[in-house]
Amino acid sequence: MGEMSSQIEDLARRARAAANRVAELSADTRNAALRLAADRLERSAEAIIEANRGDLEAARVSGLDPAMLDRLALDPSRIQAMAQGLRDVATLPDPVGEVTGMWNRPSGIQVGRMRIPLGVILVIYESRPNVTADVAALCLKSGNAIILRGGSEAFHSNQAIAAVLRAAVTESGVPEDAIQLVPSTDREIVDQLLQCEEDIDLVIPRGGEGLIRRVSEKSRIPVIKHYKGVCHVYLDEHAEPKMARDITVNAKCQRVSVCNSAETLLVHAALADSLLPDLLSELSGLGVEIRGCERTCTRFAAAIPATEDDWSEEYLAMTLSVRVVDSMDQAIDHIRRYGSDHTETIVTEDLRHAREFIRRVNSSCVMANASTRFADGYQLGLGAEVGVSTTKMHWYGPMGVEGLTTQKFIVFGDGTILE
Repeated sequence: MGEMSSQIEDLARRARAAANRVAELSADTRNAALRLAADRLERSAEAIIEANRGDLEAARVSGLDPAMLDRLALDPSRIQAMAQGLRDVATLPDPVGEVTGMWNRPSGIQVGRMRIPLGVILVIYESRPNVTADVAALCLKSGNAIILRGGSEAFHSNQAIAAVLRAAVTESGVPEDAIQLVPSTDREIVDQLLQCEEDIDLVIPRGGEGLIRRVSEKSRIPVIKHYKGVCHVYLDEHAEPKMARDITVNAKCQRVSVCNSAETLLVHAALADSLLPDLLSELSGLGVEIRGCERTCTRFAAAIPATEDDWSEEYLAMTLSVRVVDSMDQAIDHIRRYGSDHTETIVTEDLRHAREFIRRVNSSCVMANASTRFADGYQLGLGAEVGVSTTKMHWYGPMGVEGLTTQKFIVFGDGTILE
């Protein structure tokens, strides 16, 4: 293990050296590297798919469930989408060096803030090999170096993708070590990387709650945490019925296995008789299991009585907890008690209620009359996302290129000294 430990320390040091160089590259150089990497991914599709076949076969033998197999699988269309993602990131405004404000002080100095890269980002993720390209692109665009540690089930796929990316960026004048893939699936290597606080600036774990808690407990480095997504849809007393149905069904059913799908429906008592029974019948017809409060169960016979645990459960499945509330205050109290600070939405035709909900609810994404499924880096105009933060330091919500930067103070004087 001593030799491997030395290799990991060397990997982190090389990432630090690369980060210093990447931060000084022009936006044109970084964008050209991304566009070339996109071209090379498309040209290398056959080799990447061949590597992916080996991962898929091993995953089937190990009994990986069908949903996870689907997330693991690559085909020409998915590689094309991966390449297009790199091109999309290349078109985003360059955040590095942006001055976000300047102001004058009585002393005569001029003070401002300039956006700079974070440095070295360690991303630990599971299953989906497209993440390798997505997060590498975001980190390079924002002037950072990245260390990638994918799941063991996608090891060969990730290796093939990373090799293409490294070759392309090197040809474009970017240090090869700006993109590095951990060369082993040994979990102890992750534990070692989490101790490299002098060379790694931020850790972003992408995966289930167990992975994120394990990383957070062992890391000496700041961690972007997103334990789970217990997202709420609140149907206000002034909700338009068709909009209420459309948003609820979309938020729950459009894709159930993602963190921005709805897990709890809160319905104002004024709608309990007029809207709720038909809405729950529609959801049930689509295969959704309803777990309801007492008032929900009296209005929908197929509902299963909800337990206390249901209100804080991230199902990631065709299950929805439903509670009837008497007011917006009660809905907000429920969200504050059971929510995970991910995403909440209100459905209402009363603009005052919409504004009040958005002002008072402090989850990382708060919406009015829109599906929770829009809590996504691409949908919000960030190009893509490297992860989601549900803690307020230093970023809150989906993280795009701006989230991978920080700001330094800059000061201009004219021989100015402090008296």
